[in-house]
Amino acid sequence: MSYNSSLLYRLLVPKPIRTKILLSRLQKQIPAYHEASKGYSEDQERKDVVDYVRNHGVQIFPYHFTKNYKQDDIEVFHDDEHGMHYVLQGGKRLYFKKKWSVNRIKKSYHDLILEQDLLSPHRYLSDDFDLNENDVLADFGAAEGNFTLAVIDRIKKAYLFEYDPEWIDALRLTFKPWQDKVEIVPKFVSDKNDDKHCSGDVFFRGKSISFLKIDVDGGERGLLRGFEQTIDESSKMKIALCTYHQHDDEQEFTTWLQQKNYKVEPSQGYMIFHYDKKLKAPYIRRALIRATKNS
Repeated sequence: MSYNSSLLYRLLVPKPIRTKILLSRLQKQIPAYHEASKGYSEDQERKDVVDYVRNHGVQIFPYHFTKNYKQDDIEVFHDDEHGMHYVLQGGKRLYFKKKWSVNRIKKSYHDLILEQDLLSPHRYLSDDFDLNENDVLADFGAAEGNFTLAVIDRIKKAYLFEYDPEWIDALRLTFKPWQDKVEIVPKFVSDKNDDKHCSGDVFFRGKSISFLKIDVDGGERGLLRGFEQTIDESSKMKIALCTYHQHDDEQEFTTWLQQKNYKVEPSQGYMIFHYDKKLKAPYIRRALIRATKNS
C-alpha cells in the first residue's frame, strides 16, 4: 500500500473498523507464518500462542490467564480532598490522572494487572529475579507507579522518572506515605541533558542504584545510550527491560547487555503488540528481558 493510499484509508475508515480488520488479518497470518517456519513443531511457546490466536483471536497477551480479570470487577474510589480517583492495590492507594473518567481508570488498571499476572510475559519479577531491602530502584516510565508501589515496602529507596505533570500529581499522592524514600524526577531519561531530559549517567553520578525497570514506549535505545557507563561499570545490577516496542529490541538489547557481561534471560511467553504500525513477521515479541550482573 502506497503512502497516499494508506493515508486515504486512515482518513476514510474509522479506527475501530481498521483495528477489527487488522486483528482479523493477523489471526490468519500468525498461524500461517509460524506453522510453516523452521522448528515450530518443537517450540511449545510458539505453539501455545498459535493455538490461542486460532481459537480466541488476537490479543496483546494471547493467553488464557487474561480471562481471569474483568474490568467491571475493579472498584474505583474518589478522594474528595484532592479531587482525584484511585484504586486499592494491596491495600495501598494508587492514584490516576485527575481528568480520567472512572471507566478509563478501570480499563487502565485492568491492563496493569494483566501485565503483572504471575503468568504474564510482561511481569517484571520472577522467583529468581526480585528485589530486597538493600535495593535502590529506578523506575523509568513510571506513569501511575504501580510497579514501585507493589515493592515499596521491601526496598531501600526508589527514583520515579515521569515527565507528564498529570502523572506527577498522582504519583505525589500515591507515594506520600513513603516520601522519605521516594524521589519523583520530572524528566525524560535519554542520552541528553537539558530542562526536559537527563541521562542516567549524569543523574546517578555519585548515587547508588541496583535495579532498573525500563518501559519508556520505544525510547529504550536513547535511555541505554545515556546510561551506558553506569550499566557497564556496575558490579551488581538487575535490569528489567521491555523489548516489545520495536521489532529487533530483544535481539539488540540482549547482545548489548551480554557484551557488558550481563546474564540475560527473556520472560516466558510472547506479546502481540498490534499497536505497532510496523508489526511484521514473526508478529510475536518477547515482552521483556531480565539482565543480571554480579561481579
